[in-house]
Order: sequence, then structure tokens, then C-alpha cells
Amino acid sequence: SKPSPIPHQLIFQFSLSKMSLLAIFSLFFIFFFNLSLATNTIYNVQNFGAKSNGKIDSTKAFLSAWGSACGSTSASTIYVPRGNYLIRNIYFNGQTCKSNAITIRIDGTLLAPYDYNVIGNEGSWIKFEKVNGVSIYGGIFDGQGASLWACKNSNKNCPKGTTALAFYNSNNIVINGVTIQNSQMFHILVDGCHNAMIQGVKVLSPGNSPNTDGIHVQSSSGVSIMNSNIGIGDDCISIGPGNSNLWIEGIACGPGHGISIGSLGWESQEQGVQNVTVKMVTFTNTENGVRVKTWARPSNGFVRNVLFQHIVMTNVQNPIIIDQNYCPNHEICPNQDSGVKISDVTYEDIHGTSATEIAVKLDCSKTNPCSGITLEGVNLSYKNGRAEASCVNAGGRASGFEELSRCL
Repeated sequence: SKPSPIPHQLIFQFSLSKMSLLAIFSLFFIFFFNLSLATNTIYNVQNFGAKSNGKIDSTKAFLSAWGSACGSTSASTIYVPRGNYLIRNIYFNGQTCKSNAITIRIDGTLLAPYDYNVIGNEGSWIKFEKVNGVSIYGGIFDGQGASLWACKNSNKNCPKGTTALAFYNSNNIVINGVTIQNSQMFHILVDGCHNAMIQGVKVLSPGNSPNTDGIHVQSSSGVSIMNSNIGIGDDCISIGPGNSNLWIEGIACGPGHGISIGSLGWESQEQGVQNVTVKMVTFTNTENGVRVKTWARPSNGFVRNVLFQHIVMTNVQNPIIIDQNYCPNHEICPNQDSGVKISDVTYEDIHGTSATEIAVKLDCSKTNPCSGITLEGVNLSYKNGRAEASCVNAGGRASGFEELSRCL
């Protein structure tokens, strides 16, 4: 027999109940969304005395805003409106912070003092240490380093210079949509950090500005550098000792010295570098492309499990290079061999043009030869012909043009 039909009034009640549940759910969503907004307190630096004329020192105002955000038990935002803000060297310490979700949203420009002597010996211009959950969105950081570069290039007695933006011993960091330019030395430093995302940044300084590395990472794990444009006077990205699980993708590099692992092996007891991926990178008119560089000195360091993939070279002097005999002026390490052990490094789908005849140069340690080197889909030209390859103390396999096959 057919089942009895459901009465219309029950269908109506069911529909009404369903609509009521949806309405209640929507009200709860709106309530909690507004509650989350309400708990995210905004601290405008101007309310703490910051001036946007680029002339009056706003350092204390920024520190006061940080103190309020740091002391909050809920998520908070430090807001920097449009304008120019003069900042001396500033230190944001997160060791006593109650909040682990501080957002710094910048619509303006932060200016370092024009006189390089003011902060030139301070190590860092803007320094964060022992912070957790700090995110920086937008804004321009201008280190105004031109006068210090001129001093250095004239061989005068000058300060060493400062890093523009530095994070030490911190976790869960985000740097997004930021422009950092004209730093006295390194532009961004990540040291001793875990889980850091650097995305959509612009790092800009002239090609002749000395020691102005774009992004330097050391003693850190879980760092990602994504979708960024870097043009400076030294390495676009430099990778120091003690790094693991580093992901670099979508980078435009030039001018600069390329992306470098190293230099490594200065210390005899030194942490190694492992699990590094560098992919979808373009190098334009750079001194190097992808480089591994170690001092010609005894060391227990290592480099292993590295992938360089989907990379385009345009007029690059040394597109692929391993240099284990780094010893500037042969003054500190003459007649020594690098102790750093390099293994399992893969170069895959790398093509474009070399500015020199030897596009692939693997100059490995005599006492610790490179092993597990893989070259696949490497196609580099010099002028109107095929570029050459040179391998010393390197073992592995290569596929592609004959010069590579003979090299390993």
C-alpha cells in the first residue's frame, strides 16, 4: 500500500523550522563575526604622537603603540596611516607579550635617518625579537642608505651599516605586500625563526650598493619566500647555516648576485642546510643564478636535498655554480679544502642565456667531493651557440646536451 501523504501543515512547519534554523545560524555568524571585529583593537600610531611629516622623530610613538598591542589579551592591529614617519633604530621585544596575533598594517612610509651615523652601528634599524604571530602588511621601509654606500665605495672609514627589517628567534611571522628599499645593508633578515611567510614583497636598491642582500635567512625552519621582486647590490636571497625546509618560489631577481646557499663553512662546527626548494625564478643580468658557496676551510657543515627547478636565466654570468674554493684574496684560507659536504642537489628545467661561455661550473672540494648531483633539462646558450660546462670533484648524472653528460 502507498504511504500516507504528509499533511501540508507539517511540511509548512518543517520548512518554517528549517528557515528558523538558518536565521538563527546567520544571527550567530553575524554576532561572532562582529565580536571578532570588536576584540581586534586598532592602535593608530598618530594617537600615540607619531607625526607624518617625515621630520619629527616618531620612534617613541611606535614603541608606545607596540606596548599597547603587546599587552592586549586579544588580537590587535597597529595602524600606520599615509605619510612619512621618521624612525630611529627601534626594538620590538615580544618576550612579555600577552597577544600572539599582532597585525601591523602600514599605509605610509617609514624613513630611517638620513645621517647614517645615527643608526649605522646599531645592527638593525627595525628589529623584532621573540615575537609570535606578528604580521606586517603593506607600507614602504626606506633605509636611506645612499650616503653610507657612497662612503663605503670611497674607501673611507664608515659604520658597518644596519639591516632594515630583522626578525630574531620568532615564530609564525608574515611579511606581505611590503616594499623595502635603500637599506644600509641587508634588507630583510630572518634568524632563528620557525614558520615565516614572506610574500609579495619588493626589495629595491641599486646594483652597485654594497652588501645589500635582499633577504637573508639563517638558523630557521619552515620559511617560505613567494611571489616577490628583488633587485639589489648583493644576493637576492642568501641562505646561511642551520636552515631546513626552505621554500622559494615565484621570484624575479635582478640586478644582484643571484640566489645563494652560503657562504657556508666559515666555522669548523657549523649547522648544515637541508630540504631547500627554489622554483619558478627568473634571473636577469645577475652575477650568478643559483649558487652554492663554501669557504675553503675545514668544517663539519653540509648541504643536502636541494631542488632548483623551472628557472629562466637572461644574460647571467654564472647561471649554475658550486664554488667550494671561496677564499677572497687568498688571505684567510690558502691551500685549504672545504669540509662542507654537498649531496643530492638537483637542477631541473633550467634554460636561457649565459653571459659567459661556461654556464655550468661545479667546483667541488677535493677532500669532500660533491655527490648525487643531477642535471636534467638544463639548456643554456652563450651568444649564438651552446654554453660549456665544467665539473671538478663532482659526481652524479646528467641528461641533455653532450657537454653536461661529459661533465659528471
